[in-house]
Amino acid sequence: MGRLYMREVSLRVDRYLVNTRVTPNQLTYLMTVCGVLAAPALLVPGIAGALLGVLMVQLYLLLDCVDGEIARWKKQYSLGGVYLDRVGAYLTDAAVLVGLGLRAADLWGSGRIDWLWAFLGTLAALGAILIKAETDLVGVARHQTGRPPVQEAAAEMRSSGMALARRAAAALKFHRLVLGIEASLLILVLAIADAARGDLFFTRLGTAVLAGIALVQTVLHLVSILASSRLR
Repeated sequence: MGRLYMREVSLRVDRYLVNTRVTPNQLTYLMTVCGVLAAPALLVPGIAGALLGVLMVQLYLLLDCVDGEIARWKKQYSLGGVYLDRVGAYLTDAAVLVGLGLRAADLWGSGRIDWLWAFLGTLAALGAILIKAETDLVGVARHQTGRPPVQEAAAEMRSSGMALARRAAAALKFHRLVLGIEASLLILVLAIADAARGDLFFTRLGTAVLAGIALVQTVLHLVSILASSRLR
């Protein structure tokens, strides 16, 4: 999404910030707040809540582009900034999926709240976080054992069957549905379908599907790391 359109927007925002006292880390904090606010935004019933969720995630994406661009322009690089950026990504992905689960539970409906959907949304959020953690922990493991950062070639599977499966998963890109940006757009589509049907059928179906994708991808991603040379 950044490459498709947001870089065009962020570069226009940068010109108003480069000569101010605003720091990249401050922008990263604001980015994280916008991402987390997607969860309460999704609690607003109907299409309006889904649109608010998309808006908060798009603001998150905009600031995610801007903070790095400002850091490079001002030459204000820091490990803290990299760390905060990763935390923001974790929290945003989780917030969108938790918000989806609570939305599917119908908190403001006239009937009984069905907490099963909230559980499934939280399960999807946990899976999305674990997928990111599995990738990041490769770097942690290599650093703690004195090895250099992983090279791209190390991601190749040692087994031809695993390599084929990895290429198929990469081509389908179904795993991206549990990321905050893509998930928020899917939630909007589901909300429109629900409005036409008059209930939460599609939102609940989407919640179950994303929970399943997150769990399957968590396992597959772990297997792909262990089957590659990234930990050798």
